[in-house]
Amino acid sequence: MWILLLFLASLLVAGCEKRGPELTIAVGGAPEEVRYWAEVIREFERREGIEVRILRQPVDTDLRRHGLTVALSAGEPDPDVFLMDIAWIGQFTASGWLEELRGIDTSPFPEEVLRVDRREGKLYALPVYVDCGLLYYRKDLLEKYACRVPRTWEELLDCSLKVQKAERKKNPDFYAFLWQGAQYEGLVCVFLEFSTGAGGGLEKVRSYENIKALTFMRDLIHHYGVSPPNTYTEMKEEEVRILFQSGNALFERNWPYAWKLHQAEDSPVRGRVGIAPLPAFEGGRRASCLGGWHIGVSRFSDMKESALKLLKFITSYEVQKGFALNLGWFPARKDVLKDRELLKKLPHLKDISEACSYAVPRPGVPYYVQLSQVLRTYLNAVLAAKMDPATALRKAEREIELLERTYR
Repeated sequence: MWILLLFLASLLVAGCEKRGPELTIAVGGAPEEVRYWAEVIREFERREGIEVRILRQPVDTDLRRHGLTVALSAGEPDPDVFLMDIAWIGQFTASGWLEELRGIDTSPFPEEVLRVDRREGKLYALPVYVDCGLLYYRKDLLEKYACRVPRTWEELLDCSLKVQKAERKKNPDFYAFLWQGAQYEGLVCVFLEFSTGAGGGLEKVRSYENIKALTFMRDLIHHYGVSPPNTYTEMKEEEVRILFQSGNALFERNWPYAWKLHQAEDSPVRGRVGIAPLPAFEGGRRASCLGGWHIGVSRFSDMKESALKLLKFITSYEVQKGFALNLGWFPARKDVLKDRELLKKLPHLKDISEACSYAVPRPGVPYYVQLSQVLRTYLNAVLAAKMDPATALRKAEREIELLERTYR
């Protein structure tokens, strides 16, 4: 009898023992991205002998940020490692959520990208891949209607009107220019590109140049009709990409990831798409919103040494090259962009490099998320024709000034 009691007691003790810490990484995105992340993690486990649990996040960027902020603000040890949209890094570093990265060779990464990863001279994150806004265009339609690749928004509009009028005779669902106008972060990125191209920007929200840019954006939908009516209700990255890929558009503003999908074997536009830098307004300068995802280690991690190994592995030459080949991501490492095999298989990377040379970052302030929420609300109200541009930008500026005073 006593042997049975001893056995049961040992089971009880074993069941009550606390499990040791495990290395976790939070990743999200489209299904094919998550599947490839699983391959990357399996290779890390094989090499290092460290088990990693993937915490899958949603596709939606705002939901991904919310999930991380809940865990980090509570000081939870998981996730140990996670990806961040470039726009979040100011908030995450100011909140003290990121572990300082020591002993990292930063020479392979562009300094202009690393600026967002540093705070007071200390490094807190590294880029996994770089994004910048691109203009995708139908090469066959530009040739058919004798349009050149537009260098200005005025040229893009003239060509759009011409091509759309002709194409609508056989395809009433055709729209010349697709872009992200729904009420989310993508709209702020697009506005930054238009406003900077007009000589404005986000440093001063209410300005003549910004009013001009926002008026043009609204008119693309309501006056000229070259952008679809659901631009301000539904158009995010994938909605834009899918419609363009169906063959029902001439121009598309999107990120580098769309190229690989446009060239898929079942894509109706395969072999007929080109890439160019986004236009500027006449007399203005070109601008492409700097985007991308960066990786960091939680300050609350209970496996910081292993977490740093995983971070170094993910930002290594080999893994960055794999992301480019398998997911179409634009590499963050300068040395990967010189890889002959990669450039032979993906010659369009040279076109993306040119477009990214016009990259403009969003404000790196710790209250950027709140600033963006204010701005996207008023921008979208203009696109929905519920408010005029001057009034919307004036109200947005007042609310942003209040935010600034609060954070001071």
